[in-house]
Amino acid sequence: MNSYLQSVLKEFNYYKSLGDETIARLNEEQLNFKPDETSNSIGVLIHHLYGNMMSRWTDFLTSDGEKTWRNRDGEFKINNPSKAALMELWDEGWKTLLDTIEALEESDLHKKIYIRNMSHTVIEAINRQLTHYAFHVGQIVFIGKLVLGKEWQSLSIPLNKSESYNKEKFLKGKRDLHYTDDL
Repeated sequence: MNSYLQSVLKEFNYYKSLGDETIARLNEEQLNFKPDETSNSIGVLIHHLYGNMMSRWTDFLTSDGEKTWRNRDGEFKINNPSKAALMELWDEGWKTLLDTIEALEESDLHKKIYIRNMSHTVIEAINRQLTHYAFHVGQIVFIGKLVLGKEWQSLSIPLNKSESYNKEKFLKGKRDLHYTDDL
């Protein structure tokens, strides 16, 4: 991996894949399940991620990342959207993000952009969003696991399988790959 941009694209795609796999396992009712009244459903989290992605990644280098047209509070007030509607938002948000990063050049990385009038280098803005999205995708996976209970199949190394997983990896010898290329 010789490029920050290549690496970060792999990371974003990895987190998208965790969300994709979780969402695919759930029906509409499960996507709208809230563990309690103070928690968000997966549907709400998708809606929030969509709003954030569209705001942050539209005109990324030329306008503030918190767009005047964004209704952040409204992202948390949706009412049982369909799975198809959620998937449209999910896919459009991720496409906007990934297309924007793919269009960036290494020379863009130290440019200044703004989020709520606070300056960030492009690297700082990307890192900020990567951690934000990883946080919410983790919530999506946790809720999916909570909803499916014993039917849940691990998205990482299954419990009590670390030894065999590590053995398989070490048998391959040293490699120069991004870790997501070898999952």
